[in-house]
Amino acid sequence: MNYLNLEEFEKKLGYHFTDKNLILLALTHSSYANETKKGSHENNERLEFLGDAVLDMVVSEYMYRTFPQMPEGELTKLRAAVVCEGSLAELSRRLGVGRNLFLGKGEESTGGRNRDSILADAFEAIIGAVCIDGGVEAASKYIMGFMEEQIAQTKKNFHNLDCKTHLQEKIQKISKVPLHYQIVDEKGPDHNKVFVAEVTHEGKVLGRGSGKSKKEAEQNAANAALEQMA
Repeated sequence: MNYLNLEEFEKKLGYHFTDKNLILLALTHSSYANETKKGSHENNERLEFLGDAVLDMVVSEYMYRTFPQMPEGELTKLRAAVVCEGSLAELSRRLGVGRNLFLGKGEESTGGRNRDSILADAFEAIIGAVCIDGGVEAASKYIMGFMEEQIAQTKKNFHNLDCKTHLQEKIQKISKVPLHYQIVDEKGPDHNKVFVAEVTHEGKVLGRGSGKSKKEAEQNAANAALEQMA
């Protein structure tokens, strides 16, 4: 069931539309349009297409200017982590997008209001709607209103997303010898064990880390090695 109070929702979004039809369209899922016999274009898919492109452009430009030393490969990975489906869906949840969507009965009955793909698509559609309503500059300002913090948080934990892969990529630039991970210690009782791992290269210890699983310990060892190499 849709609970849309447009004035209240615009306050939550932090943007007031001149053309209210745009935000209504951004919240209209194709399942609702099909059930109500609307035209094939009377859903949020076209706005989503636009919003996706604008979001990528704005985030890419911000990262390019903010992280001048970051190579292209890392910029690409960071952007992917920031604008991934799960991240956009979570932003949608914070704004209460799900409860305000126009959904078909089938999607409604199968939990569509909380489905990551639907929420992420709606979020991109809202960005597209802002772009059409206020122009690229307004869309850029709107996006960075919430994305600046998102980017900072993601970058802070970026290496932790997959430290082993990142370390491997760095080592491969200077050597063909593979890295070696080893659990060197275990502490605590079985129900609360802590593992200690070391990562070595050509017999030299690059980093040591601990964790509640062997995998976590290895990731933390890789992260320690990356910090030493920074």
